[in-house]
Amino acid sequence: MMEGDFIKLPSAAAPRDTEGLKRGKHGPKEALKRGKPGPKEALKRGKHGPKEALKRGKQPGNEALKKRKHDPEKEALKRSKHLRRVAVLGEKDDSVRLLEDLVFGTEEQLLDSLGQEAEDPEAALRLDQSDGDDGGEGEGSCDEDAQPQQPIRRAAWVDEDDELEEDVDVTHRFRRDLVKGGEASLSKAGLQQRMKERFQAAMGGAPAWAQIDSKPTRTAEDSDSDDDLTSKTGTFTRSSDALPKGILQMKKCSDLNLSRPTSDSLTSVQFHPSAQVAMTTGVDRSVSLFQVDGDSNPLVQSLFLENFPVFRARFSADGLSLMATSFKNKLFYLYHMTEGKVTPVCGVRGLKEARVKEFSVCPVGDAVLLWGTRGYVHLLTLKTNEVVRSLKLNGEVSAVAFSSDGNTLFSSSEDGEVFVWDLRSSRCLNTFTDDGCIKSTSMAASPNGRYLATGSQSGVVNVYPVDSCLSSPQPKPLRSIMNLVTPCTALSFSPSSELLALGSRATDEALKLLHVPSLSVFSNFPVSKRKICYKVQDVAFSPHGGYFCLANNKGRAPLYRLLHYKDF
Repeated sequence: MMEGDFIKLPSAAAPRDTEGLKRGKHGPKEALKRGKPGPKEALKRGKHGPKEALKRGKQPGNEALKKRKHDPEKEALKRSKHLRRVAVLGEKDDSVRLLEDLVFGTEEQLLDSLGQEAEDPEAALRLDQSDGDDGGEGEGSCDEDAQPQQPIRRAAWVDEDDELEEDVDVTHRFRRDLVKGGEASLSKAGLQQRMKERFQAAMGGAPAWAQIDSKPTRTAEDSDSDDDLTSKTGTFTRSSDALPKGILQMKKCSDLNLSRPTSDSLTSVQFHPSAQVAMTTGVDRSVSLFQVDGDSNPLVQSLFLENFPVFRARFSADGLSLMATSFKNKLFYLYHMTEGKVTPVCGVRGLKEARVKEFSVCPVGDAVLLWGTRGYVHLLTLKTNEVVRSLKLNGEVSAVAFSSDGNTLFSSSEDGEVFVWDLRSSRCLNTFTDDGCIKSTSMAASPNGRYLATGSQSGVVNVYPVDSCLSSPQPKPLRSIMNLVTPCTALSFSPSSELLALGSRATDEALKLLHVPSLSVFSNFPVSKRKICYKVQDVAFSPHGGYFCLANNKGRAPLYRLLHYKDF
């Protein structure tokens, strides 16, 4: 190192002071910031002056003196006002006092009860319980007065099996027609509802005997209003139940013999007079009975008559027996419905005929009319199977019909001459020639006793009034129906006499339904484009007109539901 040069030593003190300031050894300014406030900060932290003291409640002495000074007169007035108000609030109305006396008793009674309760707490408890019971009875009596309670009716007998929730198998062959949607089982309630719907659909609604709802009571005002309505509308309301003409409301049902089909020709069809059963017969030597429901028409019973192709079969008037004849036999069969017994009848006392083929059943009693040869008709009784009376026509018998009361017989010969007989006296009442008839083929009398229909070889059907047939030597028909062009071989009136079915077995689809009141043919029957009726062998209506059925040569029995009539 040379002389004159200076050596600059590092100043260690200065940096230490600076670091001290950074590490916390601060000066007065930093001290003020870290908590050593001055007078201003002291004011901010709570050391307030007189103004803040006033805000916090430290009022000056003058204000405290003003509050401590009060006016005695004003205080007395305020006190008197308050007393009066309290007295008014404490006063009780007469009604309030009366209510308190009724509920709690008078003051003397209340004091006595309080004293008794203090002496015997258990007695007071028993008194409260008795009061509660009396109150319950009182409330019950009030409720009974307000709304009388009806006695609960209990069932005389309850079947425990009805309460069991079981599923019924609907795949059984007797329940297959109840299946909808492919279900395999149904509950009892569902099965009952399904059967109810099926029955109502077959019957066209619930029958009158199945409706359990009580009829509404009619007041005098209702009857007066009904009388006024009837008097103003005339006969329109009275004729509402009449069958309308033009279009026949009907529904095609399953064939009657669906459960027993056959390829052989059917020969006859008829409904039972009292049961919901129908019968078909055919050349296949069978007599079949079906339950009519419009859907499956299950088979009830089938009879097989060996070597006996059935030509005609009919129920008796009471429906207890059935008679069947063949084509070339003198033998005929009687089937007793109640006993289920088939009886062959080989011979009839007093009958000298080679065969028994055509016959008609009297609507009253047990008489049957057998058609004989050489113009004879024989009245047979089924009780003893003997002929009681024989009548003779001029010519061979071609058609017969009974009146609704069974006292009058209409018969026709092949040449169109009509004979009217009184069966009570066996006397001929009148004879006349069927208008325009060359050869007579069929005949029917209406159940109401007003009309007589005759069919001819040409297909013309004449409708006569019965009154003129009984007295006039040449009655004029009300109208001649010419819708058939082949021999009319089937004629039948409906039970209400509003419909007349006329058909022919000579050609296919030769069947018409006539509206008797207007003597016009329904335009919509038969309605199907394809053949259904074919050659009609026989026709029949149910006892109340709800169903119409026919038998054809194809072994089928088409069944129709006539919707206008509600009952079977």
